[in-house]
Amino acid sequence: MTMEELFKQVTKKFYNEEKDPDFKCPRCQKTTPGKTMQENMQVCPNCGYSSRLTARDRLRMTCDKDSFIETEAGMTSLNPIDFPGYEDKIAELREKTGLPEAVLTGTCTIHNEKCVIAVMDSHFMMASMGSVVGEKITRAFELAGREKLPIVIFTASGGARMQEGLVSLMQMAKTSGAAAKFSEEGGLYITVLTDPTTGGVTASFASLGDVIIAEPKVLVGFAGRRVIEGTIKQQLPEDFQSAEFLLENGFVDMIVERRNMRRTIAHLIRLHRKEVG
Repeated sequence: MTMEELFKQVTKKFYNEEKDPDFKCPRCQKTTPGKTMQENMQVCPNCGYSSRLTARDRLRMTCDKDSFIETEAGMTSLNPIDFPGYEDKIAELREKTGLPEAVLTGTCTIHNEKCVIAVMDSHFMMASMGSVVGEKITRAFELAGREKLPIVIFTASGGARMQEGLVSLMQMAKTSGAAAKFSEEGGLYITVLTDPTTGGVTASFASLGDVIIAEPKVLVGFAGRRVIEGTIKQQLPEDFQSAEFLLENGFVDMIVERRNMRRTIAHLIRLHRKEVG
C-alpha cells in the first residue's frame, strides 16, 4: 500500500466517523452505527428512542421542502444581569451551531397545511429559555393569532437560563400569557415534546397545547429525579418522567413516532380547519 492510498483510507475513515459517529443510546445503552441512525431518522433501532436533533434537521424532517420562512432572525441576547462571560458563551455557541439563539421560528407548510412553527435546539445552551427565546415564542403566538394560523412548537429545553436570572423566569409568565390569549381567540396550538423537555419550559407553554404530542422514550419533567425523591422521601417509578409514563397518567395526549410526525400534525391541522370552517 502506497502512502497516498494509506492517506486516503485514513482520511475516509476520519471523515465518516466525524460525519456519522456511532450512537450509544441513553435509554437501552446499545450502540448503533451512525449511518444506520441517519437512515432511521436518528431513532434508535433497538428501543425506539428518538434522539436529539438540531433545529434545522427538525425543520427539514417536518416542513414541506423550501416552505420554511424564518421570522425574528436577527433577534439576539444581551446580558441583562451582567453575568460574567455570558456574551462570550453566546458568541461561541452562535459560531458553533450557526444559530442566533436556542429557537428558530417562522411559517411553513406541512403536507400543504400552513402554520407557524417554532423549534427549540438543545445544542444551544440546552435550549434554556432566556429573554430572546421567550420573546420569539411569544411573537410566534402573536403572528399565528394575526394570520389565523395554527402553531406547532417542538420543545426541547433544560429550563430557565440562569445567566439571565429573574429575566429568564419572567418568560414563563409571558409565554403562558401569549398561549392563553391565542387559545381564547380559537387558535390551534400543537405541542411536540422532544428530548429533553424540562424545567420552566415544561411548567409554562410546553404543557399548554390543545394537543400535546411526545416522541417515544423522551424525558419530560420539571425537577430532576434526585431532587423530587429527596423532597418527598419516596422512590419514584423506573419510567418516571418518560413520555410513556406521562401518557399513562394523562399528561400527554399521544406518542407519535418520528416517521409519522408530519402526517399526524397535518391531520390535526386539517381536522381543526374543518371544525372551525
